[in-house]
Amino acid sequence: MGKNTIIEGGRFPKHIAIIMDGNGRWAKRRLLPRSVGHKHGMERMIGLMERAFELGVEYITVYALSTENLKRPKEEIDGLFNLMRNHFREYIGRVCAKGVRLRAIGDTSLLPEDLQQILKDSEAETAKYEGKGINVAVCYGARDEIVHAVNRAIEKGEKVTEESFANLLYTEGIPDPDLIIRTGKEVRLSNFLLYQAAYSELYFSKKMFPEFSDRDLDKAIKEFSKRTRRFGKTDDQLKK
Repeated sequence: MGKNTIIEGGRFPKHIAIIMDGNGRWAKRRLLPRSVGHKHGMERMIGLMERAFELGVEYITVYALSTENLKRPKEEIDGLFNLMRNHFREYIGRVCAKGVRLRAIGDTSLLPEDLQQILKDSEAETAKYEGKGINVAVCYGARDEIVHAVNRAIEKGEKVTEESFANLLYTEGIPDPDLIIRTGKEVRLSNFLLYQAAYSELYFSKKMFPEFSDRDLDKAIKEFSKRTRRFGKTDDQLKK
């Protein structure tokens, strides 16, 4: 199914970012370990990526692990790390094999060394691809990203413009997200892409992330296509 089969006219998002919230709560409601919820979440993440690229999306950014998440109980963090060890390359490789470039954004130095290497290897293996991209935000915090960019600018000793500052962020060379989707009932960005989200359209779902289906993604894209993006202009200006 192509993108023209789910929207008639309107705009289509080039870049979708997803805050994958609710994995642990989904598992808890089923009296399952939180680790089971995270595994189902990873599987759903891959399914949504495949659906989005099938529809014509060019970039997908997923909020996999925030800097704040690292404060969670050690058992849960170890479970997340083991999930990455055991399944990340297999799952993400399924999508990237179709010509999609992978980038990890965030302070990956906070990860165990073996996981850092998994991400580096995946980035190197897909660096040859152009036109479509997956950005995995891991050990990521938007405030930390902005501070990091400011310090880079200071080191260069140069004043910055909006354009040059954007090139100091982890997302250098990647267009800002057109649409940010958050699952899990919460209605906030939670330190995610704060600079890049200045003009993003926001879509919130009450569903826990493992429940967020391909059909739900289609619904979010349809909603996006109906919105008017003015970027500070009036409706009359947009008609010209």
